[in-house]
Amino acid sequence: MGGHKSEPYKIPDPNIYKIEDVSELKNVQKELAKRGLKDPWLRNYVWRYQSTQSVFMRNIVCLTRGWKLGVPAFLITLGIEQYFGIDYGHGHHDEGHH
Repeated sequence: MGGHKSEPYKIPDPNIYKIEDVSELKNVQKELAKRGLKDPWLRNYVWRYQSTQSVFMRNIVCLTRGWKLGVPAFLITLGIEQYFGIDYGHGHHDEGHH
């Protein structure tokens, strides 16, 4: 569908996520063990605690999100206003009026 070729999505191996790498989840695991419980799906939350980007890069991505569509839309709007002579100036500043 779509007419373009792309590589199929690669599903990561679940064994790359280890609870031992995340101290918060390790604490949850210990608390569950104290009560005789075990969460077999706990490793599914490891990715939430592992950051692959620096704080600076996350902030840049957050601040620039939407620019790809926003900047061209802004420029098109300016062009249309110039072409049709649209002016949003205040009408009470006419020449000769003091």
